[in-house]
Amino acid sequence: MTPEQQAALLSIGREVLSQQAFSTLLGAELLSLRPGHCELAVAVRDELKQQHGFVHGGVVSYLADNALTYAGGTAMRVPVVTAEFKINYLRPAMGQRLVARAQALYVGKAQAVCRCDVFVVNEGVEKLCAVAQGTIARIGDAPPAASSTEA
Repeated sequence: MTPEQQAALLSIGREVLSQQAFSTLLGAELLSLRPGHCELAVAVRDELKQQHGFVHGGVVSYLADNALTYAGGTAMRVPVVTAEFKINYLRPAMGQRLVARAQALYVGKAQAVCRCDVFVVNEGVEKLCAVAQGTIARIGDAPPAASSTEA
């Protein structure tokens, strides 16, 4: 994929994210996107924490789910949704930022299986706080412009 194609894909991905009201509410930011790979982040703020001061598990789960779907969707190059996913919380998310990094492990015609690592970042140091795996399912055909883009 050329740098221009990569920039165009990231721009499209950011536009899609901006159309998701829940993503906007959380303040999600798409950092990196290429076929089969995604990096998504959320700045930690008090409204996203639960009663013990940790980032709420639903926020961590959201980040993993969306990153998995971006990874699967860009790998399959068709509209997709999450069919299922599982998450393991490894440690409380206490820090300044959450970063999810997802990648497609298997890509077929109807689905992709993806993995995501979610890190909490504090003072520039990343610590793994959750891992997730999910199945991303095709829901339609690629738009004409997307199907002609080479990886």
